[in-house]
Amino acid sequence: MTNHMTKNNLTSIYANEAPLRPKPLVSPPMLAARVKGREKRPLGDLFGLTNFGVNLTRLPPASSSSLLHSHSKQDEFLYVLQGHPTLHTDEGKRVLSPGMCAGFKAGTGNAHSLINETPEDVVYLEIGDRTDNDEVTYPYDDLSARFIGGAFVFSRKDGTPY
Repeated sequence: MTNHMTKNNLTSIYANEAPLRPKPLVSPPMLAARVKGREKRPLGDLFGLTNFGVNLTRLPPASSSSLLHSHSKQDEFLYVLQGHPTLHTDEGKRVLSPGMCAGFKAGTGNAHSLINETPEDVVYLEIGDRTDNDEVTYPYDDLSARFIGGAFVFSRKDGTPY
């Protein structure tokens, strides 16, 4: 990895050389199947950022960022670097292209997901805050999640754990 260090702290890197998320997503099978092949490079973690996260994410063909979902407390922002993903929201679908961005304010209930419906890879930056006790709603799936202590805990909508 090509990087620059100051006083033993990482200050800059080439994003595409950052290590992939070291552990697989712990989630219910329906979510794991939808995001199969997705690669996340948690850039913010490399710099010790704790208030917000930044990921360089690659979606191969037929992969999704997530199931359609919305957050109660965490804002999300994405910026497309490569490819033409389809943004699915409660308002409909829109094909994005490099240089386009999208944002999702917490608490609006506007569910969203990015899906690669093309034969080429999609690469984008995703930025979000890390507000504790965030509740994630998945309107079309028997799934809910809560962000507790830095990790998402998944359950069915009736509260039964997966």
